[in-house]
Parts: sequence; C-alpha cells; structure tokens
Amino acid sequence: MNSAVPPDPPRNCLLCPRLVAYRGVNARENPDWFNGAAPSFGDPQARLLIVGLAPGRTGANRTGRPFTGDHAGWLLYETLQKTGFASGAFEARSDDNLQLDDCMVTNAVRCAPPGNKPLPVEEATCRPFLVSRLTALPRLRVIVTLGDVSRRNVLKALDLPASAVAAGHGVEAPVRDYILLNSYHCSRLNTNTGRLTPEMFEAVFRRARVLIEG
Repeated sequence: MNSAVPPDPPRNCLLCPRLVAYRGVNARENPDWFNGAAPSFGDPQARLLIVGLAPGRTGANRTGRPFTGDHAGWLLYETLQKTGFASGAFEARSDDNLQLDDCMVTNAVRCAPPGNKPLPVEEATCRPFLVSRLTALPRLRVIVTLGDVSRRNVLKALDLPASAVAAGHGVEAPVRDYILLNSYHCSRLNTNTGRLTPEMFEAVFRRARVLIEG
C-alpha cells in the first residue's frame, strides 16, 4: 500500500472524471449540498467497520455523512443503536448528535455515481482509500459489507479475489486478520420487497457484536 494515500479522499477529489462531472451537475442544481467525496464516519478505534456501496445523491452527497439523508440510513443507524454501536439521536443530518461507538461507516466508492452504479474502473480507482481506511483502524476485527459490490471491493482491498468469500446474506468468513460478514444492502428496494427485513439486518449486527467480543 502507498502510505501517502489517506483513509479518506479530499472533498474535491478529481480521480474519476465521470463522478467529478456528476458532482458538478449536482453542485449547479443544489449549491447548498455537500457535493463531494464523502468521508468515513465513526470511531477511529472501531472494531467494526461497515462498508457500503457509494453515497446516494440525496444522501451523503447532500449531507456529507455516509447513510445520512436517504432511506437506507434510517434502518442502518436505528439498527446500530439497537445493537449498541450507536448513541444519540439520528435526525438524518450531519449536525445531529449521533455518535458511533466501536464502529465506523464508509463506502467502497466515495462519490455519488449516476444511477447509484459506479463503474468497475471507478471502484478500482477509489480502492486505495478503502485499503488505507482498513489499515488505519488499529483495533479492527469485523467488517460488515452491505451488498455485493461492497463485498467484492473489500476482498480486493485485502488483495483477495472477489470469489474468496461467497455472496449471500449472513455469510461470514475469516479474511486476513478480520472476519467478513455479509449483509444485503439496506436499500429501499430491498426493504420494500422484503428481501431484507429489519430482523434479518439486526441479526447481522448482533452476530458482529458476538464476533467482536468473542
């Protein structure tokens, strides 16, 4: 790993031309939004890292905090509160008093992509920041991946093939010095269709708690 790569890119990161252009469109239409590469959020001594796909246009791209401002964040942070990884009030804005405890949230790609779908080249370009984020957490033990894109990117960040751990909700496996724990993404589509229920999601984080404390 290049030690010069920080755990989070600069807000005005210019590495992915398509994402930079999309940020520009959003900035012109909504100049009061964050419109930048969203930083990680949480405890720098976290033993749990949650990795999502990418900022949502009206979520982290608007507020500047992962999973804040769109549907997915309500289920995520409510679940983290239930399982002891978060405290304070989540009000879907970056200046609420929500605090993550022993937990950090980040994304595989840090800028909002059109249609919520980053290109493979954008995933690869952003991956050094994910590598640095992993290595910057000295007590990290468990990584929860939200969705298959996250699972593949975490494995590649650990210099493993995407096939090293099977896809599927609740699948867990040791990877390098960590335990990888997969979850379906807490998107509106998954929750509205019943593919992911609150109980299924909560079970993942209760398992993460057991693994961390074990």
